Amino acid sequence: MRIFLDTNVLASGLATRGLCADVVRAVLEHHDLIVSDRMLLELQRVLRTKFRVSESQVSEFVSLLLQDALLAEELPLVDVQITDADDIPILSAARNARADFFVTGDTEVLGIGEIDSMKIMSPRQFWEEMGKA
Repeated sequence: MRIFLDTNVLASGLATRGLCADVVRAVLEHHDLIVSDRMLLELQRVLRTKFRVSESQVSEFVSLLLQDALLAEELPLVDVQITDADDIPILSAARNARADFFVTGDTEVLGIGEIDSMKIMSPRQFWEEMGKA
């Protein structure tokens, strides 16, 4: 399966232990991770500011991700009505790369439910869905 992990899910998975770390590990081991340039820039910022990860570790994380991840294009943009316009290019990249799942903790994005055939799920929903496979 092709999976796009939203910035905060990926950052939490890389910097902490718990469900998001389990999700990130499972995606990296068994699925195709999709990323975008914008998401990677946001990931670097979040890791540095929110999780206080050193610049060298941030660079190493991104380099490792780019070795195995599929890099998606943001254009064309999806037509969704959400408050945070910054999420539209990230959702677009996931859709354009034909992701099967977009995993996020953002309640507004979760409310969309699905774009084309891409299901939008929380980390918990995704984890439970993977358990069925």
